[in-house]
Formats: sequence, structure tokens, C-alpha cells
Amino acid sequence: MKTPEAKPSAAAADTRELLKRCCAGLLEKKAEEVYVLDVSAQSSITDFLVIATGTSEPHRRALRIELERILDETHTHIVGVETTEESGWTVVDAFDLMIHIFSPEQRARYRLENLWRDSEEVSLNKLLRKSKNAGGKGGAAKKSTARKSKPKAG
Repeated sequence: MKTPEAKPSAAAADTRELLKRCCAGLLEKKAEEVYVLDVSAQSSITDFLVIATGTSEPHRRALRIELERILDETHTHIVGVETTEESGWTVVDAFDLMIHIFSPEQRARYRLENLWRDSEEVSLNKLLRKSKNAGGKGGAAKKSTARKSKPKAG
């Protein structure tokens, strides 16, 4: 069982990296209104909820396929996938992450963000930016060197 006093573990870092990859994949496939909630203090079944909107059934299917690809690529066990074409709601359960992809109508109807309002919102910008800057001192030095070596336009 998780406790608030527990220090972040390697598993927690892996979960954040998986969260980042899934969110980046959703954004690359043009998911709308991607919203991330840390529900670890409120839920015993998952740590993060990702809520996104797909504009049509084919779009939601493409988002689900992208998530399955990322989860397969990272050797993450998929607990389950629930979807029906008529429902306008797809759930991909990867244990520590639960990703909900809604049609605009179903998202407005269920308003999961409001149901979990006691949870902490995870800034998507910080999540994606943090991972780009990760990699230790060596990675940062390489980045700054690479920037300095770029020729100036003009």
C-alpha cells in the first residue's frame, strides 16, 4: 500500500516516464484537452488519470492504437482496454496509469476532472519539459554545446 511518507522509488520514476510518453503520444496524434491528474492519494487502483478528447471514432481508435504501441514498446502490461464504437469512451488501463479517451459529448457528460477535483493536477508543460531536460549533467552539457555550435542565420 502506498503511503504519503514514502520516498519516490525507481518505479515512481518509471511511471512518470511512461506518463510522459503516453501524453506525448496523445498530443502527437492530435488529442484535444489532455488533462493529467495525480490520484495516488485518492485511489488504491491507479496513480494517474489521463483524460483526453478524440474528435471522432476513427480519431479515438488512432489514439488507442498509439497508446497500445507505446505500452507495448515499453513492455508495460495492459490490464485492460474497454471500448465500444457507440459509447464514445475508451479506457486503457496500464495499472499505474489509467487513460480515458472521450468523444467531446461524453467528456462533457461524465466530467471526470470534476469527479476527481480533490486530486492534484499535473502540469502537462512541466511534465513534458522536465523529461526533455532530464539526463544528468552530461546531457545538459551536450545540449548547451550543441546550441553554441549551431551557425547563426543571416
